[in-house]
Amino acid sequence: MASVQPPVCDFGWKAPDFNLLGTDDQYWQLADIQGEKGTLVMFICNHCPYVKSIRQRLVSDVRELKALGINTIAIMSNDVADYPEDSFDNMKAIAAEFDFSFPYVLDETQAVAKAYGAICTPDFFGFNAKLELQYRGRFDESRKELAPESTRDLFKAMQQVAETGQGPREQIASMGCSIKWRSESQA
Repeated sequence: MASVQPPVCDFGWKAPDFNLLGTDDQYWQLADIQGEKGTLVMFICNHCPYVKSIRQRLVSDVRELKALGINTIAIMSNDVADYPEDSFDNMKAIAAEFDFSFPYVLDETQAVAKAYGAICTPDFFGFNAKLELQYRGRFDESRKELAPESTRDLFKAMQQVAETGQGPREQIASMGCSIKWRSESQA
């Protein structure tokens, strides 16, 4: 399982729309989750050790961000045929187990991951109120294990976006497992 790092923030890039089925059996579009002060679009999955290591803290931080006017959605884009742990039924189980307060949606065709340029899990896209990209960085300095006295990079960046409409100029790229793309014969 190779780890990859996405590129750093392309400030001002506009969030592409989507229409994806969530674990709550509702379809979600970007307008449905747009926050008053900003929107966090994150690509996660169930099986990735990088995601597993931050999942509980991520759920907690997202709750705090909601109070600041930042809404969040999690998108799962992996090929579920090759990675059955990431199946829709398992997504529902994870969302329930960790009490996700945000939509967890399936990008079955992987078109949304491609539109966003997502390359790993976790991959974070933090937008301001105008849906302009302001953060494309890491959750914190943890990798597969919790780093002592972690810095909360994602939380602090999105807090800054909520307060000023702009993300930090200095960002450290996220790191995680590559998105598991479907083979051309499945597409």
